[in-house]
Amino acid sequence: MNNSVSVIIPTHNRAHCLPRAIDSVLEQTQPANEVFVIDDGSTDDTESLIKNKYPSVIYIKQTQQGASASRNCGIRKSKSDWVALLDSDDAWHQNKLEKQWIELQRQPTLLCHSDEIWIRNGRRVNPMKKHRKSSENLFNRSLELCLISPSSALIHRSLFERIGYFDETLPACEDYDLWLRITANHATSYVNETLITKYGGH
Repeated sequence: MNNSVSVIIPTHNRAHCLPRAIDSVLEQTQPANEVFVIDDGSTDDTESLIKNKYPSVIYIKQTQQGASASRNCGIRKSKSDWVALLDSDDAWHQNKLEKQWIELQRQPTLLCHSDEIWIRNGRRVNPMKKHRKSSENLFNRSLELCLISPSSALIHRSLFERIGYFDETLPACEDYDLWLRITANHATSYVNETLITKYGGH
């Protein structure tokens, strides 16, 4: 199984936290093959930040169209067999890709996700039991609430060809829609470790 990975980071006016996200990708124990930042119409100094500090990152700026269009743009521009998503206010743990690749060798599927740490307003919060991550009976459990975080998802490119991309007409929950379409007909893999940190409250 080819393990080439493209990382897609959509962003809008988050130059203040974007370096944390990018650094977490560049510091991976198993490096990604290419990293995209899709700038969705930012008016802050995102462009100069990328061009001056991260010359290896592929920077694409577009008029503001939303997260779905940004992710879809990056996916279509990327060349690797696998696509990893990362929200610009989140961060990967250093062994995120390595752990997911090990799991995919053990249990080959077309989507792998993981557990996560939640930080809200600078403090760690504990998820409720209903938010428990797994791959067991995932579609039925997902009908009640979204159980896959975009920043944890590692997706084989063929899945987008089979079930489509993010729905750009949805004003919200575009990732939830995609997970339902995937899990309705495809098994997923899960790493039962916290491999990402999600930041909220800002």
